[in-house]
Amino acid sequence: MFKIVGNHQKPEKRRFIHSLIMPVSMVLLMFSVHLISWLEKLELYYLGVYPLQLKGLTGIITAPFIHSGWQHLYNNSVSFFILGVTLFYFYRGVAYKVFVTIYLLAGAWLWFGGREAWHIGASGLVYGLMSFLFISGVIRRHIPLMAVTLFVIFLYGSLVWGMFPLAEYMPHSWEGHLWGFMAGITAAIVYRKEGPQKPPPPFEDEEDDDDENLPEIPPDHQNPPSRF
Repeated sequence: MFKIVGNHQKPEKRRFIHSLIMPVSMVLLMFSVHLISWLEKLELYYLGVYPLQLKGLTGIITAPFIHSGWQHLYNNSVSFFILGVTLFYFYRGVAYKVFVTIYLLAGAWLWFGGREAWHIGASGLVYGLMSFLFISGVIRRHIPLMAVTLFVIFLYGSLVWGMFPLAEYMPHSWEGHLWGFMAGITAAIVYRKEGPQKPPPPFEDEEDDDDENLPEIPPDHQNPPSRF
């Protein structure tokens, strides 16, 4: 009995550990970059996105690792870690595709559609992961994934105000939030047929099996001759 329980738990344990790899790696890199810049008193804003300027193109890749302070880093990294683990745990078959799509689209669209300033931080990824998990659960209509949707709304529903140029959010890149959110929606639509899907109703399979097990009717008995 103990072997059966242990064997059942091992795949779930491996799945959970695997879901930690990418989020933990990203967060460690974010902290390492900020720690080095803090110790060496380096200004790394030039590694952010500067819209419609060649000097800002590299920021599509590097901006998520650059933060203005420890509080900025903490806020982004905690949210990114929670949403990242959720993505890689529940969408393991398509998680890497989704992550790369959000990463590149959020940065590229910000480069095309942001205001003239340096945009730094991982908040675009946070908004992208949030919108993907929200929209994907609704599209797939799969109960566990819809539960994830409710979880995301409960924790991060208030972040929606960060996508608009309100006074409270003006110091931050509201455009980065907006384009990250749009990138997540795009990924949810593009990959809607990949990864976990809503299981078919159990009665459908039973009906199909019953049809397959029916005895074949000889041709002569399918249409009996009329007596009149």
